[in-house]
Amino acid sequence: MKTRLSTSPEAFSRMTTQELRDTFLVDSLFPPGKVELIYWEVDRTIIGSAVPTSAPLALEASQKELAADFFLERREIGILNIGGPGSIETDGTSHHLDKLDTLYVGRGVRNVTFQSDSPADPAKFFLMSYPAHTVHPTALVRPADANRLNLGDSATANKRTIIQQIHEKGARSCQLVMGFTELETGSIWNTMPAHTHQRRSEVYLYFDIPDNQAVFHFMGPGLETRHLLVHPGHAVLSPIWSIHSGAGTAAYRFCWAMGGENQRFDDMDGIPVRNLK
Repeated sequence: MKTRLSTSPEAFSRMTTQELRDTFLVDSLFPPGKVELIYWEVDRTIIGSAVPTSAPLALEASQKELAADFFLERREIGILNIGGPGSIETDGTSHHLDKLDTLYVGRGVRNVTFQSDSPADPAKFFLMSYPAHTVHPTALVRPADANRLNLGDSATANKRTIIQQIHEKGARSCQLVMGFTELETGSIWNTMPAHTHQRRSEVYLYFDIPDNQAVFHFMGPGLETRHLLVHPGHAVLSPIWSIHSGAGTAAYRFCWAMGGENQRFDDMDGIPVRNLK
């Protein structure tokens, strides 16, 4: 497991492009045949991926970061499949996930393994984990069964659907809130006006970006913004003092996942466009 440390807004303002990417961009996810895990010290977040090919993969604890006998001894995890069909086995129970299905697995589950239906079209499981102080049952949430919000307008290029899967109106959790957003053709902005939320950190995973297209992810304090250029399968770590807003050269999807003090999706501090710099 690799470790990412946090930084301050003051240090952020002096970073070069490469320093920004090294600190906030995760571009090492989804190696075939491996589980990849990154420990981000903010809210003790763990993000990762599992791409099983010819053999199943197991989710294992790291003694250095977790000091646990098994990964979910004191944690919960959300798992979104952005690849081919596959399955996740939790303590002997198998859950089949098609693309865009999300599985919540609660604290106390000892064994989690990942498998693809076909090595030629492997599942690509995106993992988001936070510490958990209560136990909630394992739950599979398909997009058709999730809470959906239709937001934005084509006139402002941000017409989109938010699919809330691990949420107060979906699979219940201790602190994890997770889902994905899909933009309609012709829309590119995922969040504008921008906002921060003091009470939760967030991770964005960008995917389903068309070939030869990209997304510009804007971050930083509202008065001093920067951007990261991201490609499919890249994730951005968003601390509490940073906006998190993106514009693509074409429509795309992204997964958002948060942990912190509460689970209110609309608990945010908005910044008018005219106040951004």
